[in-house]
Amino acid sequence: MNQSTTKLMNQLIECVPNFSEGVDMAVIKKITDEIESVDGVRLLNVDPGKAANRTVVTFAGAPAQVIEAAFLAIKKAGELIDMSRQKGEHPRMGATDVCPLIPIAGITIEETAQYARQLGRRVGEELQIPVYLYEYSQPDRSRSNLSVIRSGEYEGFFEKIKHPGWKPDFGPTENDVKRGATVIGARDYLIAYNINLNTSSTEIANAIAADVRESGRLLREGEQKTGKVIKDENSKPRRIPGSLKSVKAIGWYIKEYGITQVSMNLTNINTTPTHIAFDEVSKKAIEHGVKVTGSELIGLIPLKAMIDAGKYFHQKQSSSGELSETELIDIAVKTMGLDELAPFNPQERIIEYVLKNKSD
Repeated sequence: MNQSTTKLMNQLIECVPNFSEGVDMAVIKKITDEIESVDGVRLLNVDPGKAANRTVVTFAGAPAQVIEAAFLAIKKAGELIDMSRQKGEHPRMGATDVCPLIPIAGITIEETAQYARQLGRRVGEELQIPVYLYEYSQPDRSRSNLSVIRSGEYEGFFEKIKHPGWKPDFGPTENDVKRGATVIGARDYLIAYNINLNTSSTEIANAIAADVRESGRLLREGEQKTGKVIKDENSKPRRIPGSLKSVKAIGWYIKEYGITQVSMNLTNINTTPTHIAFDEVSKKAIEHGVKVTGSELIGLIPLKAMIDAGKYFHQKQSSSGELSETELIDIAVKTMGLDELAPFNPQERIIEYVLKNKSD
C-alpha cells in the first residue's frame, strides 16, 4: 500500500447540511435514510427546530463517501421539500439551504474545498439546482460569506439570480420554484449556539446581537434605528463593530418557548469559544434590562470546547482542585444552561464521544 493510498484511508471529513424542514420528521427520516445508505458514512446527529422549521444533520466519513451521501440527501430533500410553501424563523434559500464540509482528520481545508467543488458541480449539473460556493471553496471573496449569498432569501432569489454578479457557480440561472438554491462549501468547524433571554422582545434580542456580533451595527446620525446612515469617503456605510470576533448573530422569537434568543454562529472557536460568547451576551443582556436564562447548542460540539468552558467557569467560581473530564463537562452544561430547553446528553452532543460510540 503506497503513501497516498494510506492517506486517503485516514482522511475524515464532516458534513453538516441544513434542511428547510423541522416539523415533519418523516421527511427528515427519508433524507437521513439516504445518508445512511452509503457504506462508510456515520450519521452522528439530527437536530430539528420547529420554530426555525429547519433541521441540522451531522454525518462523517471518508471524503468520497461523504460527498456521495450529501448528493443523495440534497436530491431527496429537493423531492420532498416545497420551498414555495416553506415558512420559518431562520433565513433560508433552498430545500437544502447550506451544505458545508469540514475537515476533521488527515485532510486540509484546501483539499476539503476541492471535494466541495466536486459536490457543487454534480448537484448543479445532475440535479439542475442553482449552486453557490462559499467560504474556502469560493475564489471570489466578495461572495464567499453565507449571509451575503443568502441575502434576499428564497423569495428574493427569483430576481437576485438574474443579476450578473449573482450568477450561480453551477447549475441553472433560474431559481427553482420547488427546491430553491443551495450553498455548498468548505469551512472551519463552526458552532451554532443560541442564548436564551427572559423576554419576548425581538427588538432587545436584536440589539444584543448587534452589540456582540463582529459586524456590529450601522453608524447613524441621531436615533440609532431610524437616523441617517453615516458613510465613509468611499460612500460605504460605516459600522460600529461588535465586541466578539468571529461571531455572527441575530435576535429572534421562539414561539414554542415564548422567549427570544440571540442566535449565533461561532465561526472560530479558538477566537471566541462558547463560554466567552455566553458571558458577553449575559453582560450585554443586563445592560438592556434583561437576563440570560440558559442556552442551546445546535448540532455537535468538540470535546475541547466543553472542557475549556468547564475550566473557565470552575476558575470563575474561585474553586480549587482538579476536576475530572465528566465534572468539567457538567459544570459547563449547568453554568451555560445547555439543558434548559431540552436534555443535554454529552454522549450524543460531543463529537468525539459520538464518533467513539458509533464505532464501538
